[in-house]
Amino acid sequence: MSNADNWQGDVLRDLRSASARPGQQQPQPQERTSTPAQAPHQAPSPAPAPAPSVPVSPPPAAAHAVPSAPSPSPADRPGRTRRPVHSPDSRPVVDGALAGTARRPVRGEPSALRASRAMRRLVSSSAAREVAELTHVAEFIQQPVTTGRQIAVTSIRGGAGKTTVAALLGTAYAHYRQDPVLLVEADPALGSLPLRLGAEALRWTTADLADIVEPQMSLLDVTGYLVQLPDNAWLLPGSQGRIGAMLDISAYERVMVALRRYFGVTVVDCETLPAEVARVALSASQARVLAAPATLDGVTSTYAVLQWMQGLPRHMISGTVVALTGTAARPGIDVAAAAEKLRSTGAAVHVLPHDRHLAAGGALRTDLLARPTRLAAARLAAEVFQLSQKRR
Repeated sequence: MSNADNWQGDVLRDLRSASARPGQQQPQPQERTSTPAQAPHQAPSPAPAPAPSVPVSPPPAAAHAVPSAPSPSPADRPGRTRRPVHSPDSRPVVDGALAGTARRPVRGEPSALRASRAMRRLVSSSAAREVAELTHVAEFIQQPVTTGRQIAVTSIRGGAGKTTVAALLGTAYAHYRQDPVLLVEADPALGSLPLRLGAEALRWTTADLADIVEPQMSLLDVTGYLVQLPDNAWLLPGSQGRIGAMLDISAYERVMVALRRYFGVTVVDCETLPAEVARVALSASQARVLAAPATLDGVTSTYAVLQWMQGLPRHMISGTVVALTGTAARPGIDVAAAAEKLRSTGAAVHVLPHDRHLAAGGALRTDLLARPTRLAAARLAAEVFQLSQKRR
């Protein structure tokens, strides 16, 4: 195996060496003897045993904690010769006064329904089937990659569950995979991905990183600009919540090309179509997810877009998955019939049932999701990743 094929092992070694020395200063870039692309040969780490349960988030205090005194970013470290970079101030994701208005997170389904479902699982073989299915899903998601896979998530209009789907996918990949996972917010105009992922403060954005990133950077240099999330996941925000924030195509391309080699999977939360950055992200990704609400107008608009995609190169429609998200406990359409109609275009379709926890719009906690939602999210993540492996 060539060194390029073993990049995941090199990346993991960088992260482990950093976490093993929490009280020591990180090595300066010029002291490093290798980069992920130049590290000596090493056998890849074995994939973890498939988890027999759905991803469970850590307690809220651990999942959303932000260090009070973060380590200096690579731009602040001595010994690096580059043009001066303005260091932005850190800003909270949610204003303090607004954060106090949030109620306690609710579970995805009522307690009576949970008890009824648990009783049915005890007296039937559904529990064994569920474990077997999750094992199969984990095997798909844990497949090794030789180059980073990029997955773009977009929608036809706002309110379709696009950011929620992106957060679910990134959380699933971070739970099951060993290599680092990156979530990129390419929707700078009031995007809500940081809020969904439980981030408390933001500093560097995609536009900022476009002026800083360099090919010789190590993984530790790069992660100094990112927001760390649980399970070896990282977030690159699109803005700091300011009205009118823009992201041009050249900046987006520069950042994505530079970061791709560090992360096994990158999930991009795009703008709604037909925004320019969204079109670039869709064309450059190995798999695409189109979020659509399970309503008559949502299905109609999505079907029209899929028909338009049939006129594009074949890999565009075959590499697209529609995430049909439930907006109410009792949808106003026949969801199964609508999904079958959408599949007739050549795209895959997965239904995400209505979930009270997701509908609340706060930070995503997988331990509070309803069991059907967690299973559906795991299936969606597995199929999207499988499709991304077919496109080089």
